[in-house]
Amino acid sequence: MGAQLRVYKRRIRAVTATKKITKAMEMIAASRIVKAQRKVAASMPYATELTRAVTAVATGSNTKHALTTEVETPVRAAVLLITSDRGLAGGYSSNAIKQAERLSERLRGEGKEVDTFIVGRKGLAYFGFRERKVAESWTGFTDSPAYADAKRVAEPLIEAIQKETAEGGVDELHIVYTEFVSMMTQNAVDGRMLPLSFDKVEEESGAKGEILPLFDFEPSAEDVLDALLPRYVESRIYNALLQSAASEHAARRRAMKSATDNAGDLIKSLSRLANAARQAEITQEISEIVGGASAMADATAGSDK
Repeated sequence: MGAQLRVYKRRIRAVTATKKITKAMEMIAASRIVKAQRKVAASMPYATELTRAVTAVATGSNTKHALTTEVETPVRAAVLLITSDRGLAGGYSSNAIKQAERLSERLRGEGKEVDTFIVGRKGLAYFGFRERKVAESWTGFTDSPAYADAKRVAEPLIEAIQKETAEGGVDELHIVYTEFVSMMTQNAVDGRMLPLSFDKVEEESGAKGEILPLFDFEPSAEDVLDALLPRYVESRIYNALLQSAASEHAARRRAMKSATDNAGDLIKSLSRLANAARQAEITQEISEIVGGASAMADATAGSDK
């Protein structure tokens, strides 16, 4: 019985240590959510105004640009998947991966080849384990992305869509990330970045139904598009990285809170079992003492006779 009590005590100590770790991780994640939310809010005005400018240039000119013109028969698409570098965040990365798989399946159903670009070690590990080809990947900044990281991710994607498909280029560019709705709700979503869908652009910029001003373009509308559209892609990727980072911290905080609560429940359960084992041990000792005393009394009574 003493050995069983020692086992319970050892398990209680181990679970208590785990509870302290998960509680600390919960608090760290909670503090990082606020910073991530501020970054998302700070990035929105630039992204909105840039989107308005792109819409004005694209709709105010008759220029056919590679980044705004729909291909009649698209044959290849690029999918940028944003996941996490670290685990312990519940279903955050797996939900984004599932969304990317559904998107890729839909694109293949439309007769398009899919080139996958991945941000985050979790997505890279998923594709690596299944020995599936990844066009390019980036890691090391998912929990706190900077604009320079977005530029680094955007460069090969913009280069790919500017190439002919025969030279390894793509006709469409899609992105899969986790949208931060609230502390309790984060949704894995996908969207097409290029070629631009102007109804979608107007909706995102809040300019739907708005009469845009007329512009003169110098040196030309095509040159302006060449300069603006890469910035548009970078801003979209940056916003997606920031929203994904906020979602990751929120998912990790929720997962660590659940782990902390479960550890507390397990400690209570083990404590009850340990108390029951201790009581059983005490009862057994008392029984042995009473039995020994009774045997001695019987032996003494027998000798007196």
